[in-house]
Amino acid sequence: MSETQNTTPAKRQRTLIGKVVSNKMDKTVVVLVERRTKHPLYGKIVVRSNKYKAHDEANQYNEGDIVEIAEGRPLSRSKSWSVTRLIEAVRVI
Repeated sequence: MSETQNTTPAKRQRTLIGKVVSNKMDKTVVVLVERRTKHPLYGKIVVRSNKYKAHDEANQYNEGDIVEIAEGRPLSRSKSWSVTRLIEAVRVI
């Protein structure tokens, strides 16, 4: 009886999938996220893109990797995302 249940729903964390375009900073990668939208007037499919700086604690992701990033608390002035998992590693020829 003394146990209370938490009735608030769990907040969903925003996740995005993109390509690592830079890993030159320490513990940070730049991820390019592309999305396809329809132009409001002409109806043509247009590719829009944004770059996000994401936290990479172990410096394990390389340029060209496809990764998933999740939003979190701000870690610096421009970095509030962190890499959660590697989806596809870049193939080195």
